[in-house]
Amino acid sequence: MNFKEMIDNMSPEVYVRLKQAVELGKWPNGVRLTPDQTELCLQAVITYDYSNKEEKDRVGYIDTTGHKNVGKKDPAKEQDTIKWVGDGPEGQV
Repeated sequence: MNFKEMIDNMSPEVYVRLKQAVELGKWPNGVRLTPDQTELCLQAVITYDYSNKEEKDRVGYIDTTGHKNVGKKDPAKEQDTIKWVGDGPEGQV
């Protein structure tokens, strides 16, 4: 059985346990996840989400529809200058 087949056969209960293990960094019995286990669990959670959930319900989803400044650039802000204040004569106000 390959990784994708395993994810396709994974129950929602196993998904919740894997997700919780990644969030807490340990298994339900208290044993810490190794870096490899964390990576595999996270891959499983993301793959399960992609196959079984709508985009807005997936892990890591960021909703950008309600934000008025997303994707817009303010030319005035790109031209802002920085005034350094310090101990030397160049930084005195």
